[in-house]
Amino acid sequence: MKKHLVAPSVLAADFTRLPEELEMVNQSEADWFHLDVMDGRFVPNITFGMFIIEAINRLARKPLDVHLMIVEPEKYIESFRAAGADIITVHYEACPHLHRTVHQIREAGAKAGVALNPHTPVQLLEDLIEDIDLVCVMAVNPGFGGQKFIYQTLAKVRQLREMITTTNSGALIEIDGGVGLQNAESLLQAGADVLVAGSSVFKAKDPKATIADLKAFKAVFEY
Repeated sequence: MKKHLVAPSVLAADFTRLPEELEMVNQSEADWFHLDVMDGRFVPNITFGMFIIEAINRLARKPLDVHLMIVEPEKYIESFRAAGADIITVHYEACPHLHRTVHQIREAGAKAGVALNPHTPVQLLEDLIEDIDLVCVMAVNPGFGGQKFIYQTLAKVRQLREMITTTNSGALIEIDGGVGLQNAESLLQAGADVLVAGSSVFKAKDPKATIADLKAFKAVFEY
């Protein structure tokens, strides 16, 4: 049984205390930093770009998982990689030439992820699943933090796990949106590998303890 990963979403951190928040994650049992890049076009919100990621990279001692919720991500792949991104995830819905973009990410030296919005069927990745390092299943509509978890996500995760097993793909399944102690175990049992947790970590009374609790769950699903 593979051990799952936990990736706190920095968007939910207190940006007036960002160095302290990053150091908390550094010292915790978390595996990655999850960084949401929003452009105000693909989603109705604007967050941060390469400059902030470069600054975070100088303080982070764990891999940067960069989630691009932007249009035309192919224009910025090399820049985000240069800023410190270890994993770069683009949206299926934003990439008319997804195969090309996935290989562009890999050629830049990062691991390639593809994100799916709640309405996007996992079957659309069948022809590409063997080329992907990570599939980010959105459990909320992208654009804002703190939304309620969409429980249909569990069925999508099971479908995706079956696809990955059938094709012998090495892709990890990441869940982004509404993840917390209340649903982590169900997600892991369905086949998830990576839990992105924002508000449930950074708004907790003891964020490090919450991360430890998320890491402590054991999945029944074996693969």
